[in-house]
Amino acid sequence: MNKLRVAIDGPASAGKSTVAKLVAKRFSYIYCDTGAMYRSTTLKAMRLGIDLHNESEIVNMLNNTKITFKPSTNGQLVFIDGNEVTNEIRQENVTNSVSTVAALTKVRSILVKQQKAIANCGGIVMDGRDIGTTVIPDAEVKIFLIASVSERAERRFKDNAEKGIHTPLEELKREIELRDYKDSHREVSPLTKAKDAIELDTTSLSINEVVDEISKIIKNN
Repeated sequence: MNKLRVAIDGPASAGKSTVAKLVAKRFSYIYCDTGAMYRSTTLKAMRLGIDLHNESEIVNMLNNTKITFKPSTNGQLVFIDGNEVTNEIRQENVTNSVSTVAALTKVRSILVKQQKAIANCGGIVMDGRDIGTTVIPDAEVKIFLIASVSERAERRFKDNAEKGIHTPLEELKREIELRDYKDSHREVSPLTKAKDAIELDTTSLSINEVVDEISKIIKNN
């Protein structure tokens, strides 16, 4: 079987990262978490006290920043300048701020260039919000995952609880709705389904069922 490029897009908490990791593992493909790249950029800017709307300062920072990934028995580890930030980039303050940074044109340009280079060799599963429309628009397989706001909020609530974060469910729903709005209305590479993407509603499906469905699509290409 040819080593394909698999693009998995969708809104916040639709299950993209979890599914993408499992699909990559099943086919022995590389997994690239593009969201972690934006989260890492956001985290470093916050740590340095940079205004998240200040594009020039964040670009200058990014030009002197190295974001790397390393597989481990506990999943993929994320590093900023050699320091592990796997858990830090998933904290609530980063989650609620990353859309602001991701909307910056020059920031996206730098990170998309890096993502395109990673995808060039094929045999990769990449997830995000503009993978099938901007990063690898010629990907052999394009998936767009959706789920209801209530379902996505409940998933995040459970994930947060496991990490010791206790944000009320109703607050999570509001945050997800706001994130959806920001992601779909930004000027550069807004969240949108590619015309040739296959839509999968994961609301009533288990993670394994979603992985099975995507695996069938990959095998048919």
